Amino acid sequence: MKTTPFLTAGTVICLALLLAGCGQKKEANAATQLPVASVKVAAVEKKSRPATEDVMGTVRAKLRASIEAKVSGKIERMLVAPGQAVKAGELLVELDAREIQARLDQALALRQQAESDLKRFTTLLEAKSLTQVEFDNAQARSRVAVAAVTEAETMLGYTKILAPFAGVITRKHADVGDLATPGKPLLDMEDSRALRLEADVPEAVVGKLNLGDKLPVRVTAQALELAGNVSEIAPAADPGSRTFLVKLDLPDAAGLRAGQFGRVAMPVGETSALRVPLSAVVQRGQMELVFTVIENKAQLRLVKTGKRIGGEVELVSGVEAGEKIVFEGATSLMDGQPLTLK
Repeated sequence: MKTTPFLTAGTVICLALLLAGCGQKKEANAATQLPVASVKVAAVEKKSRPATEDVMGTVRAKLRASIEAKVSGKIERMLVAPGQAVKAGELLVELDAREIQARLDQALALRQQAESDLKRFTTLLEAKSLTQVEFDNAQARSRVAVAAVTEAETMLGYTKILAPFAGVITRKHADVGDLATPGKPLLDMEDSRALRLEADVPEAVVGKLNLGDKLPVRVTAQALELAGNVSEIAPAADPGSRTFLVKLDLPDAAGLRAGQFGRVAMPVGETSALRVPLSAVVQRGQMELVFTVIENKAQLRLVKTGKRIGGEVELVSGVEAGEKIVFEGATSLMDGQPLTLK
């Protein structure tokens, strides 16, 4: 009766060892039963690239204007609304023109009288009944009257405010019945067909820029990656922020609009890192991994990726330079799977 528990415990230990041995044999068999995969491999290389610093900016229209009146007057008609597209020369606002019209009528009457006087004085001069001085005075009065008419006609034209270029109305500052005066904005408009990114660049970075440089620009809202062309660099820094305003012309892109947020990668130096083709990195859940080739077998490696450059990605950790990794056919591989190279 005393030996029964001892025998039972020994029996359990033996069974556990037997099962463990069977499990190891099954795993070994499973590994050897994996099919041979045909893949392409490449060596992990250390490559240099320009080091960059992201600078935030805003997409704005290259051509924008604040529409104001050149003469004072009550707004009689407001013919546009925000968001409306207009053509160059299209009537936007019309002011009350009665006062200026009265000035024009007066100037026309004075011009008519001056022209009549000049004709009469010409006849008298030919008959030698008038001195040359009196005739010259009549000519001067006629020229003044003509100039007054031209001035009044010009002022009358200012009561009709036209679009200076083709674009879109972005904001309305006044409405019918308001008093328009010089210096008071009535409308804002911009040409949304030509856009650029405006960014405040730190003084430590701006010295590495030149007009005409091509820099990568990312517009977050539309997930766009564009090539911006440096078109303007402010000659002086803003005294408050110690930054320089830099403007980059952007190419046409669907969905790109003024006011959107963007980032531009500014060059700050040069750095080097391990790079592999994008297709070599396999995403499984939250993990990033690659498969190295050791003795014609796939070996799984967890890696941490960095920046993407074209069709390649930087590997921050997980592999060493010179190691062979699978870049074609990696998505379906398993750890320990035998390989054949294409």
